[in-house]
Amino acid sequence: MIKIIKNIKIYAPEYLGKKNIVISSNKIEGIYDDLEIPNNFINIEVIDGEGKLLFPGFIDNHVHINGAGGEGGFNMRTPEIMLSDLTKAGITTVVGCIGTDSVCRDMASLIAKAKALEEEGITTYCYTGSYEIPVKTLTGSIKKDIMLIDKIIGIGEIAISDTRSSQATYDELVQAIAQSRVGGLLSGKSGIANIHLGDGTRKLGYLFRLADETEIPITQILPTHINRNGDLFKSGEEYINKGGYIDFTTSTPENLLAPGELSASEALSILIKNNSNISNVTFSSDGNGSMPIFDDKGKLIKIGICTVASLYEEVKKCIKEYHIPIDEALKVITSNVSKVLKLKNKGSIDIGKDADLVIVNEETLDIDTVIAMGKVMVKDGAAIVKGTFEN
Repeated sequence: MIKIIKNIKIYAPEYLGKKNIVISSNKIEGIYDDLEIPNNFINIEVIDGEGKLLFPGFIDNHVHINGAGGEGGFNMRTPEIMLSDLTKAGITTVVGCIGTDSVCRDMASLIAKAKALEEEGITTYCYTGSYEIPVKTLTGSIKKDIMLIDKIIGIGEIAISDTRSSQATYDELVQAIAQSRVGGLLSGKSGIANIHLGDGTRKLGYLFRLADETEIPITQILPTHINRNGDLFKSGEEYINKGGYIDFTTSTPENLLAPGELSASEALSILIKNNSNISNVTFSSDGNGSMPIFDDKGKLIKIGICTVASLYEEVKKCIKEYHIPIDEALKVITSNVSKVLKLKNKGSIDIGKDADLVIVNEETLDIDTVIAMGKVMVKDGAAIVKGTFEN
């Protein structure tokens, strides 16, 4: 069936104006100023875009899709993600990862979950490994995993500057990233290294050293959780202005921020005020990961669960509270992410690209409709699951 979205304001993420967009199967067939729809053509579904905005489908580059190990014991293990959690959040492409627990969560189960989500209708990828080095792979080799397993696009989330990391040496980290890069080069993938940053005093020290001392491009690495404290944020700002990428975590509700932690939206607004290179900034949710919750004195009181819904909520805050232009705010979950991960058919609205689209209310910016690979997954804000609506 052909789908036509009529008279809608398109952010691709750059603003294109009010247009008509045609979807054929799972691709964007065309974008038109004017379009006549034949009355006798029965295989056309028309969606009225009046009063709405059209965005590229969102990419969440860091989600614990098969759950995560709770850091307060077995009873704090987090559950697997549900398809409707992702689609209702406007996420049409997700990258799964394993965190601290590489014993009870492994690559086989991660890939199986990724395949299940893709069979349900969205696009999925994975990182190979977890917090630790040596990287625990599926085939016994980082390069083999990336080259031979279609879902795997890089390594991660490898932890540094954190008490929970495997305390790998600088040389061990460099060797793992080098293998990921070569695996990516040989398979046409990004080979990106997703690096978890903790509260440690070394901060991004290893990554600055790698950029200065090796031939590995600084763009081979995506360090995340850069907004976890002020000192790390300042180091991250220096890192992007040197040409690197950084990622802000969105699962940071204002009432639950740790001492010194910045929300992703506030962090982005500061970078803009400082004229820093925000084209190298991405947001991710850390969805279904463990979220430490502190009291007003900074003491850990319980463990919560990070939510993928926070991804777009922080973008909305960028627009509504910090008055960041829509096209700039959108890039951190669309085109910037597709650039970092080298996903050529994702992250923008253009002819021939995958039909991953999010329709929002122009006034409230609330999500109305989500289309993934040409299929409507959310309508009127409710997820469609096997032909039914799930609130």
